[in-house]
Amino acid sequence: MAKDPVRVLVTGAAGQIGYALVPMIARGVMLGPDQPVILHMLDIPPAAEALNGVKMELVDAAFPLLKGVVATTDVVEACTGVNIAVMVGGFPRKEGMERKDVMSKNVSIYKSQASALKNHAAANCKVLVVANPANTNALILKEFAPSIPAKNITCLTRLDHNRALGQISERLSIQVSDVKNVIIWGNHSSTQYPDVNHATVKTQGGETPVRQLVADDDWLNREFITTVQQRGAAIIKARKLSSALSAASAACDHIRDWVLGTAEGTWVSMGVYSDGSYGVPAGLIYSFPVTCRDGEWNIVQGLPIDDFSRKKLDATAQELTEEKALAYSCLS
Repeated sequence: MAKDPVRVLVTGAAGQIGYALVPMIARGVMLGPDQPVILHMLDIPPAAEALNGVKMELVDAAFPLLKGVVATTDVVEACTGVNIAVMVGGFPRKEGMERKDVMSKNVSIYKSQASALKNHAAANCKVLVVANPANTNALILKEFAPSIPAKNITCLTRLDHNRALGQISERLSIQVSDVKNVIIWGNHSSTQYPDVNHATVKTQGGETPVRQLVADDDWLNREFITTVQQRGAAIIKARKLSSALSAASAACDHIRDWVLGTAEGTWVSMGVYSDGSYGVPAGLIYSFPVTCRDGEWNIVQGLPIDDFSRKKLDATAQELTEEKALAYSCLS
């Protein structure tokens, strides 16, 4: 029997990431090859013409799974009835701007979008925040949409997770699909901690620890970490534009695993509402290793944390605590 369409909102849909993301959703990359979708695309009024152009292209692509397109600059129309919301729109930091200025702009945006989602989205709507500062934008959204369960508000660290998988596969000259269970801890920023202590590679003899195969702790504890942390800046330097294709792909991975489930024995990284696991302060949106089943995520528990890792987990938690305080100061 044919499935009912799922309504998927993409904010900032006329931008770079949005333009890469909407065809992936329409093609079934996010929700599967048998799941029809109706796309809701939101952008700001100055981008209305470009947004209409994206809608025209979606029509021209004749995607069989795409059962409708709503393209609007009205936040209420965009949020009405949506089952999944991918929040790509935000205010980017510009040269000369202080962090508080950027935070203040994004607090205002996410406050208004939280209100529209709270009042008009479908029950049990799942929210993924992509726009930076992603963790704190997600926290603001949660603050102003109290009727949306905390477990339904997440932020994107899957891009960092995928970057870590890619670096290991390149280093070992193996298929990226053979690497699993890296972890991104903390903030989607340069303080994030890409952790391979529990990661494995599929080999002829079974699953072998990444550390054993790489056999270079200095590289894993230094260059590997900084490469993943600063990959976004490296792409901007190379392309003169920020990551769009990889960010869109990671957003699809995040939602797909959340909705359809992670493979047995495999975890992924998601920015989720901390419950105090691993000594991370409760009340932050923090990236943890999670497994997903039946549309719910659960933090992987009981992983040993060495002293090196503990310091990294604490440092990124401290940054998020400071960001939270900054964001809340913008509310007063």
